[in-house]
Amino acid sequence: MKLHWSPRSPFVRKVMIVLHETGLISEVECVRTVVATNQPPNADLMVDNPLNKIPTLITGDGLPIFDSRVICEFLDMQAGTTLFPAEPDRRIRHLRWQALADGLTEILLLWRIELMRETGPWDAVTSGWLSKIRATMATIDTEAEALAEEPFGIGHIALVCALGQLDFRWSDCNWRDHFPALAALEKNLSKRSSIIAAPISKDDDDESSKSLTAERLTFA
Repeated sequence: MKLHWSPRSPFVRKVMIVLHETGLISEVECVRTVVATNQPPNADLMVDNPLNKIPTLITGDGLPIFDSRVICEFLDMQAGTTLFPAEPDRRIRHLRWQALADGLTEILLLWRIELMRETGPWDAVTSGWLSKIRATMATIDTEAEALAEEPFGIGHIALVCALGQLDFRWSDCNWRDHFPALAALEKNLSKRSSIIAAPISKDDDDESSKSLTAERLTFA
């Protein structure tokens, strides 16, 4: 299998964690693929994914699969693991947590792009994103105990990647000071071998990889 990959993408990181959890990591070739909203589409990626997004997985049969949610479930089925539980109530809980965490990640990615715009961010849009981020973090914090009691699955993986994006892009936002239950959960999850094996990392020569000021992202 082939995976269109970037060291900075939180959604690629989701897939990498699942690959380690399922034991399929050795069966995938990671291909460095650069995509950016302010650049022309990547021609090589467009061949496999007309949406020009990563991650994109090419199966052994040559089928392109996207996005991270579909890729992760495909890998879980291939390996026969239970990151996506079969029992209906548990499955819905994990899918809900994944949707919540992925939604948070998507807002953070959009906000980063907006802050880098030459004419400056549109405050009417970013203020709405800030309200959604605060509300989402508060919701997850209230559910941290339920997450801690649930066997490890896709909900935890998506959450780790969302929080990792906060640490990566807004390293001084101090979210742990405001959401102690979530901070304790993240500390325990971060010890898991699959998460340690799939860190998010910077491209030192890429301006977009620099951390953004927390001045615009506060939880007070």
